[in-house]
Formats: sequence, C-alpha cells, structure tokens
Amino acid sequence: MGYTLCVLGCGTMGVAILSGVLASLDAKNPATFVPQPKWESHTSGTVTPQTLEDESLPSRFIACVSREETAKKLGTAFFAAGNLGRSVEIVQGRNVDAVRQSNVVLLCCKPQLAKTILSEAGMKEALEGKLLISILAGVTIAQLEAMVPPSTKVVRAMPNTPCKIREGMTVVSSLPPSEESELERTIILNIFSSIGRCRFLEEKHFDACTALSGSGPAFACIFLEAMADGGVMMGLPRAEALELAAQTLQGAARMTLQAGTHPAQLKDAVTTPGGCTIAGLLAMEDGRVRSTIARAIQVATERASELGQPAKK
Repeated sequence: MGYTLCVLGCGTMGVAILSGVLASLDAKNPATFVPQPKWESHTSGTVTPQTLEDESLPSRFIACVSREETAKKLGTAFFAAGNLGRSVEIVQGRNVDAVRQSNVVLLCCKPQLAKTILSEAGMKEALEGKLLISILAGVTIAQLEAMVPPSTKVVRAMPNTPCKIREGMTVVSSLPPSEESELERTIILNIFSSIGRCRFLEEKHFDACTALSGSGPAFACIFLEAMADGGVMMGLPRAEALELAAQTLQGAARMTLQAGTHPAQLKDAVTTPGGCTIAGLLAMEDGRVRSTIARAIQVATERASELGQPAKK
C-alpha cells in the first residue's frame, strides 16, 4: 500500500503542500470527493495523475510542530479538510519518533533551524534509508548531506507562494540514478503536482529559479498593480481595474502554458497596424520595461547565490 509522509516543521508552506496532497487524494476517491467551487480545481497541474501505483501515494500523514498553539491550529485546519484531513497525525516535540515511523520526510522548517532539528539525538538513525525532501531556501544538498547519514537520499524542492492556492511552480533537484529513482521521482511528482506544476532541474539552476519563480510573484504583482493604476488613471473604478488586469494576465499566462503559444505570438496577434496596442508597446519600450524586468531576474539570481553562503566577517 502507500507510504508514510512526515512533514518536519509544518508551517505555512508545509500546510499548503500537505493540504494539496490531501485534496488531490480526495479527488481520486469518488466516495470522499466534494467538488469545490473554484476554477483551480480543473486546471492542468493541480490534480495528481490518475495512473499511479499505490506505493507512490501516501496513506499516512504526520505533521510535526514545536508549539502546542500551532498543533491546535493545525488540528482545526485539517479537521475541516474532510476525512483524509482528520487522519493527519499532529505531533508536538516528537520529531525523531515521527521520522522513525515515516518513509518520506518533507523538511519545511526555517532554514536556520535545520541543523538543530537534524542534529537531535536519534535523528540520524531515524533517517537511515529515508527520502528527505527539503524546501529550505539557500540550504544546498551538500550542506544537508553533511547532517544526515549516507543512506539518506536528499532532494531539494523549491515551491513558490501560489502553491497555497494550488497554482504553484515547484522546481526539484535531479535525482541520481538508482534502483529506486523511478519510484522516488513519481512520489515527488505526486506531492508537488498536487499544488501546481513541477519540474526537475539540476541544483546549479536553483538560484535562477529562486529569482524567476520564487521572487517572480512579487515582480508580477508590480506589473499587475501598474496595469490597474493605469486603468484608474483613465477613469475605471479601482476594483474593476484590478479584476481586469488580473484576469488579463492570468489568461495570457494560460494561453502560453496550455496552448504552448509563444508570448511574442500572443503579442503580435493583439497588435494591429496603427492601433492602440502598438502605441502602448512603444511607450513600454521607451521606459525600458523589457530590459528592466530581465535585469531584475539577473540581480535577484545574484542575490540568491549569496543567501546560502556563510556571513562575511
């Protein structure tokens, strides 16, 4: 049957990932599935594929926290998530025991707490032969491998904030070849495809991915806010201007993802000779919008590469 999934440091991101997995499994079970009135439920990349073997799906869930207050909040949140949500075991201050009972461990604590948690008495023994998936920003595989036994398979994953609404983009480090790599790859895809899209890349690309998909929502919101401000300047009510801008960006993004249309093709299809679109595009080129956005990704990548390094004295 399925494996046991343990979430170490089940904070905001841990809850989002676990909730996505639970919702995805509920969607596979007609007896427990309750349709949700939201557009995300039918989009690609938000529901676990239907042709997977049971051993690649979790059947038991353990959420680890350090504070009693957090445990109570999680209990309330998961209780409201349906039958599977009520089955989540929430443990406080018993990380080692929870890891010992698990097959796959999702490390979701704050980066500065990783060493403390992984150095707990008995933790190395508990992690023997387990798959450890870390979502810690700036903490490399090499740094994690130095804290765990050699038999522990360490993988980095980097989800972004839209995973909270199951529209995230997660980048996962490539798995080294092994007898279990295909099953492990499927396990990882199951987890992160439940909260959006998932892509495997070599760890050397993670700084650029941090800038593009990790910081990207902030950059996109600047553009979104600017579009809405322009609408307000031209007399539109604020709420309607924001809705128009948000839906427009979402629609354009979906045409790229779902239809495979290049952004330049979409742009040219809207741009008629002597029309308002080309006038607006030229104004954006005058403001160097294109190069400014590209440079923002470059600078954010350079900064991301510094985050995991020891502080300079």
